[in-house]
Amino acid sequence: MLDFASALYLGLRHPSWSLRPWNEFTMGKPAALRSPAGANTAAQQLAQLQGCEAATLGTSTLHLFWDLFGLLAQGRVTMFVDAGTYPIARWGVERAAGLGVPTTTFAHHDADALWRQLNHSPASRGRPVVVTDGFCPGCGSPAPLAAYLQYVRVFGGSLVLDDTQALGIFGRAPERAVPYGIGGGGMLPWSNIHGPDVLVVSSLAKAFGVPIAVLAGSRSVIREFENKSKTRMHCSPPSIATIHALERALDINSRFGDRLRLRLLNLIRRFRQGMAAAGFRFIGDLFPVQTLIASENTDVIALYRELLATQVSAVLRSGGRTRVGLLSFLITAKHTSDDVDRATQALVAASDTVSRLNDSGVSYAQPYLFARTF
Repeated sequence: MLDFASALYLGLRHPSWSLRPWNEFTMGKPAALRSPAGANTAAQQLAQLQGCEAATLGTSTLHLFWDLFGLLAQGRVTMFVDAGTYPIARWGVERAAGLGVPTTTFAHHDADALWRQLNHSPASRGRPVVVTDGFCPGCGSPAPLAAYLQYVRVFGGSLVLDDTQALGIFGRAPERAVPYGIGGGGMLPWSNIHGPDVLVVSSLAKAFGVPIAVLAGSRSVIREFENKSKTRMHCSPPSIATIHALERALDINSRFGDRLRLRLLNLIRRFRQGMAAAGFRFIGDLFPVQTLIASENTDVIALYRELLATQVSAVLRSGGRTRVGLLSFLITAKHTSDDVDRATQALVAASDTVSRLNDSGVSYAQPYLFARTF
């Protein structure tokens, strides 16, 4: 099976033999009592990579968002949430709302809509907290972070960012020849923004291939988070094996990351050029998630099944409010040029097969379980 459903964008997998050995998998203690050896060093490396003063690790973004929004809810704040924000960050917002924090949603990537809402929010509701994803694979574009931060600073607020998709892909000093930038620190260095009023939560389970999460920001906020975190008190910290995988991922990124990102970039360009020549258009620009632009008449479920029949695995997702599903190909640095060309050939063949079946009256229209894996 040719896999275009994996979000391990840099192709990192970390087999056990490649990791520094460990004598115990977990210490049997919550993080509030003791952090695993190496955790603090890795966290500081991630903080520097993202252009922040400090960072702390968590088992998942759910753990970090749960605590972070619980902490923010202790102050007098109002949450302003980009409509395209990923569900896990929204679950954190829902916790804050359950604790009495006013919340509102503004149109996806619409800085003007945010500005209008900020201006119409009563001062009595407290300082604003803007919540967004750094990069949206659904629409294939980065959030206008500089504008969001500029506007929220006018009102003395802060920006909370889920940078899971961008971390390990985007970095500092982007230019035409190097659109990703360098370093892989995510959307903060890519957008050249920083400050004590910015907090970023990221999973490293995508580009870095490690099921662990990081919260980065100012030193004072990270210290307060660690002192008041409920999950650090009641839950186990990341396993020692996971910390060792993180060490390996950071080492590979430091030594070979920009080379891997260049390889990935070239594969995505080849994919888009081949698909365009075959008559297909995709959302995603140069990001690893490439989503087919399908018409209302396109039977996306049928395309997905025909691809599986030819041993090509892609991602089938719900189309949201529309009845048309979304078919995405996830490109990684593990793929080869031949893999990308085979995907193009498979989609052409699948499209031809579905067209013939439709002409003969065969229908794939039936209930289907859609997935959202990124």
